[in-house]
Amino acid sequence: MTQLLRVQNFCVSADGFGAGEGQTLERPFGHADPADLVSWAGATASWPGRSDPGGSRGLDDYFTRDFANHIGAEIMGRNKFGPQRGPWQDHEWRGWWGDSPPFHTPVFVLTHHPRPSFTLDDTTFHFLDASPAEALDRAREAAGGLDVRLGGGVATLREFLDADLVDTLHVAVAPVELGRGERLWDSPDDLLDRFRHEAVPSPSGVTHHLFWR
Repeated sequence: MTQLLRVQNFCVSADGFGAGEGQTLERPFGHADPADLVSWAGATASWPGRSDPGGSRGLDDYFTRDFANHIGAEIMGRNKFGPQRGPWQDHEWRGWWGDSPPFHTPVFVLTHHPRPSFTLDDTTFHFLDASPAEALDRAREAAGGLDVRLGGGVATLREFLDADLVDTLHVAVAPVELGRGERLWDSPDDLLDRFRHEAVPSPSGVTHHLFWR
């Protein structure tokens, strides 16, 4: 059975940045306002953090619902787990994701400073000092025949793209410019040497870019 490595609902600005400069505990997106990048998903009926009825249906809601479809494991970079750098100073702090992380699968965090695995609700975090190919092998083994999601951040996506391991990408481009930070691309055309590409505008103002082999 083929297990795809998929990028889903990854959000960037119109000038290609997935995060701003100056990431801190209080500002995971650095100088960028995360609402500028992800509000399209938060407004949907299927947003997992929604506590009130309602929300939009249609294209944006479809991508929000599809986030967990056929996913058995996630790979993320250390910057997506938290802002700490270097050796871990505090094993009691367990990431930005709270007591019930939204992944509901094993998560493999890439870091040069491994630490013991731990579980929050139904998500177990594992910490690997590994190459992209090695990490993907571990994640596929844990995924139980399902696909693996590559969650980011930008540096991690670029690393897996450079290793030619990504099978499909969904990137939502928001109508805002950040000017600086971590840049995924200069243009979506940067990926056309390996992928077919279709851009689908949404009434919310974002444009959904779909890439497949």
